[in-house]
Order: sequence, then C-alpha cells, then structure tokens
Amino acid sequence: MESRPIWDKGKPVNDLIQQYTVGRDREMDMYLAKYDVMGSLAHITMLESIGLLEASELVALQAGLKDILDVIEKGGFVIEDGVEDVHSQVELMLTRSLGDMGKKIHSGRSRNDQVLVDLKLFTRDRLRQTIQHVKELFDILIEQSNRYKDVLLPGYTHLQIAMPSSFGLWFGAYAESLADDMLFLKAAFDMSNRNPLGSAAGYGSSFPLDRQMTTDLLGFESMNYNVVYAQMTRGKMERNVTQALASVAGTLSKLAFDACMYNSQNFGFIKLPEDCTTGSSIMPHKKNPDVFELTRCKCNRLQAIPQEITLMINNLPSGYFRDMQLVKELFIPAFDELDDIIAMVAYMMKGVKVNEHILDDAKYDPIFSVEEVNRLVVEGVPFRDAYRQVGASIEAGTFKADRNINHTHQGSIGNLCNDQIAERMQAVMDSMCFGRIDDAISRLTSR
Repeated sequence: MESRPIWDKGKPVNDLIQQYTVGRDREMDMYLAKYDVMGSLAHITMLESIGLLEASELVALQAGLKDILDVIEKGGFVIEDGVEDVHSQVELMLTRSLGDMGKKIHSGRSRNDQVLVDLKLFTRDRLRQTIQHVKELFDILIEQSNRYKDVLLPGYTHLQIAMPSSFGLWFGAYAESLADDMLFLKAAFDMSNRNPLGSAAGYGSSFPLDRQMTTDLLGFESMNYNVVYAQMTRGKMERNVTQALASVAGTLSKLAFDACMYNSQNFGFIKLPEDCTTGSSIMPHKKNPDVFELTRCKCNRLQAIPQEITLMINNLPSGYFRDMQLVKELFIPAFDELDDIIAMVAYMMKGVKVNEHILDDAKYDPIFSVEEVNRLVVEGVPFRDAYRQVGASIEAGTFKADRNINHTHQGSIGNLCNDQIAERMQAVMDSMCFGRIDDAISRLTSR
C-alpha cells in the first residue's frame, strides 16, 4: 500500500520541502512509537463507547495495535522511507492488515493531540526512570555520609580554609540537595500526568468524545481540561520538565567540581576510582579526573536546555505552530543524557576513597579558631573581645588548635539528620502514584 502524508490533497509533494519540514522528526518519533499505540488503544476504546466504531471493529483494531506494540517492544518497528511520522506509520500498518478499518482510528483527533499525548506518556515514563535513578544516587550519598560521619575535613569560604566540616556533611549535603531536586521532578511528573487527548487541533471536536474515559484508560491523574490550554502545554511542559532535569544537573555539576578539586594533589581529600581517571600523553604521573570533568560539562549543557526551549516558544501566540516540532530534538535526548550522568556519578561516589587524616596537617589549625572563640564566650568573655584575642594569637603564631569539637545542633557535624532527610525524600517518592499508572497501562495493553 502506497504511503502518502495523511494531510495529502492529491497534489505533488516537493521532496526538498518535505525533507526540510520533516527534519529529524522521524528519528525523534522512534522514542514515541509505543506511546502512540497506547494513545490509539485508549482512543478507539472511547470511540466504540460513543458509537463511532462497531464492537467487532474495536476488537480487530485492538488486536492490530497490540501486534504493532509487540513489534515495537521486540525492536522491529521502523518508520519507513516516505512515511512522514510515527502516527502515519502506525496507521499505515493497520490499514495494511485491516484495510480501510485502520483509517478509522483518526476520527475525533488531530496529529496535534496525538503528539501531545505521546509526549505526555513518554515524559511520564522517562521522568519515572530518572526519579528512580536519582533516588539510587541519593541512597549512596546517605550511606557514604553515615559511613564517614566522623571524618573531618576543612570547610571553605572564598576558597579559603574556614571552619571544620566532615565527609558526613559533604556527602549528606548533596543528598539533601537531591531531595530538593526531587520536588521539581515531582512537579514535572504531575504536569506530564494530565491528559490532552480529545483537544484535537486545539479546539475540541463536534464528536461527543469521552475524555474522562481516555484519561482513566491511560492512567492519567486528570486531563488538561481546556482544549486551547491543552495545546498551549506543548513547549511549556518540555521547558518545565527540562528545568527539573536542570535542577538535578546543577547539583551534580557542583559535586563534580568539588570532586575534581578534592582529588587534586594540592587538596588530596579523596581518590577517585582508578578506572575513572585517565593519563597524559606526555606526563607519566598524571591521573586526570576526566570523567568528572565531562560530567560537569554535560551537566552545564543540560542546564542550558530550558533557556533554549524558552527562546523557541516565548514569542508564540496560542494555537499550534510548527516551531514546536524542533523542541523534541532538545527535549527527548535530555533524559538519556541525565540518566547516563547519574549512573556515572553513582559509580564514582560508591567507589571513592576518603582521606581520613586530612586535618593532621598543621596548616589546617586555623579552622579551629572559631571553636576557641566560642569556648571563651562560654567562659564569659564577650564575643568581640574573644574574637580579637584569638585573632591576635593567630597573628603571633601562638594559637593552639583544639581538635575536640562538639557540634550537636540539627544538621551539624555531630547531628547530620540523615534519617530526617531520607524520610523527606521518601515522602516525595510515595506521593507519586506509580502503581495506579502501571495497573491502567497493563489493562489497556494486555491481550
């Protein structure tokens, strides 16, 4: 059966124009194939319920779509040469097997709401994967924080030694940062978990579509109610979701910078796993932290994506415009990029070796000066007088560091509050109803 654009009106198509307008869309659509089938399964079930399909047609179309889903899951699905997009390919495969019946799946919808629902389902799945990977890294950081809670290292301000810190604080700080990042991921997940199907080209349909039915069938929390706004979420969702990914990337970029610095000989606080460093072509002693340097750069690149998407969509009025097609080229690959980064950081953080004798070096003695000021204050010396007294002893070279510190308040060296941080992370995880989604998709796609 000949493939033609679904909008074809019988006029010749300029191949150069076709190539320019399609661009990388077919490549990006391969990520969306199984979600396009899921959306179609929900849509035809609804069409039968309102009398636009016969019961026998529904059974045949469901079987045909599930056959296509099997092909996708086994890696055999392709968008053939001359086929414009994933929607056209799925419909073409159906019409080859079922004849004109296959063309009925498009009733009551547009490619606009088809791609919207595909992107929502894709985003919901990929965010869930990223959320799980973030949680796995979080657990490693909490474990390392607890393991090294008593190992001190100098804290810095302005890159000058400042006050005592600990590896418990260092690992735990990045764990709690990820807990905050999870709030952004949850917001992104909630935004993607709303059903745009039935908005058609952005102005609804004269068919009596049952949008609540497709919402339930696809396991969405709710629908995008206003059909104009459903179309307005195109680009907005991608920008906000990538902002959540960028929040995680910002945390990991800072961690990567710390790790590169702490691994250097001038610091010597940690040693990265041997297989995460590379040598020099000329200097035989070098062990460069290339993996973390690339991590830092990849994270910074991810943080640019929300701004790029903003520039692509920020001067568009309501309604659909082809500009939005190009957003997919930035948006879809971002998930693989971040998931790869998280996996690499998790590997390095699990294998990092900590120097447990950093503060044996006398050059770090001044970081205990605040401890001495506080001791004098407890003895009744006014703070400003104690400050000047200790400062004078440092200048005179007579200051003696007392390394027996006792920090007990919440979140300090001696009271990390890791259990509370873990509880906060778990509460966010538990608020996302993954099980309900799994049940809905399983019912929709099972034979």
